[in-house]
Amino acid sequence: MVPADADESTASPRVVPLSDETVARGPATAPAPLQAPAAASAAAKPAAPKSPRKKRILLGIGALAAVAAVYYGVNYYLVGRFIVSTDDAYVRANNSTLGARVAGHIAEIVPGDNTLVKAGQILFKIDDGDYKIAVDAARRKIDTQNATIERIGRQIGAQASAVEQAQAQLASADAAANRAQLEFDRQQTLSKQGFASRSVYETSQSNRDQTDASVKAAKAAIDSAKSAVDVTKAQQQEARAQLQELRSSLDKAERDLAFTEVKAPVDGIFSNRLVNLGDFITTGQRLANIVPLNDVYIDANFKETQLRRLKPGQPVSIELDADSSRKIEGTVDSLSPAAGAVFTLLPPDNATGNFTKIVQRVPVRIRVPADVAKQNVLRAGMSVYVRVNTKADAAPAQ
Repeated sequence: MVPADADESTASPRVVPLSDETVARGPATAPAPLQAPAAASAAAKPAAPKSPRKKRILLGIGALAAVAAVYYGVNYYLVGRFIVSTDDAYVRANNSTLGARVAGHIAEIVPGDNTLVKAGQILFKIDDGDYKIAVDAARRKIDTQNATIERIGRQIGAQASAVEQAQAQLASADAAANRAQLEFDRQQTLSKQGFASRSVYETSQSNRDQTDASVKAAKAAIDSAKSAVDVTKAQQQEARAQLQELRSSLDKAERDLAFTEVKAPVDGIFSNRLVNLGDFITTGQRLANIVPLNDVYIDANFKETQLRRLKPGQPVSIELDADSSRKIEGTVDSLSPAAGAVFTLLPPDNATGNFTKIVQRVPVRIRVPADVAKQNVLRAGMSVYVRVNTKADAAPAQ
């Protein structure tokens, strides 16, 4: 016996009567005789029913997609549309550059590279032998000048005594002059009456003149003694002024001696050391850098089209490229008054040649909490991704 499936495939093809529509279209559209049985067989087979498990899976996927769409839609409406973000952001720090304030050989380097240092900690020691000698010399000069001032003071005292002595001599000369004047007046009266000899009269006149001269000499001695006192006092003032200069020289020598110890100005990480033990350094030469831990911030370059929604005090979510799993909260601190291109060495000049419009970026300063900065997680130069929540009632980050 021949199977039914075989019969249908091997039997002569049946003639299918043409419909009126087929006849109207013409012979070009008539179905081929060999294709008609296959089409009829395919149409005769019923479609395989879908399994209940597959239906449940498809329904579950559809439900999850709907929930996800609703969640992301609501999240965008409530939060997402207020977020302004950029990946053009970098960690910055106000690095302290250490420089030598005196010249000399490096005698000691105290901390190791890339180690934590405290403000006031000694970092470098410069050979201080010459500076100690300068301090000792300045102190000896001050001692000598003090002795000079003391000697001048004694001279002033002696000259003051000379003034007093001259004044006493003047008083004595005045008394002698008064007696001589009285004697002269008496002899002159007697001479006119003819009771005194000519020689006695002339002697009294000579005594009067001598005593007057003694008075003038005493007065001149007083003036000279006073002038000597004034000159000596001027010398004393000059010596005191020189003493102040010597003290200033001592202060400078002591200051230079103190500068032989280079100390850390702030707390931070000691790095980028540029000198070695025994190197001779000059005044102003750069020695190393200190990256402070309490002065770390982020400069994010936002497009100019994003600025209208940014304001100081808005909370910021910070994601580190080095550790994307860690999120840090910050706060918008300030917005730059100009685009970054304005502060470049050669600002762009669009007034000449062809013009291609480029969206400018404006630096925005973002502050991070002090406790986070001190953890040394944010290192200067690192790249970060920032998201600013510009919603009006968003709470500023602490």
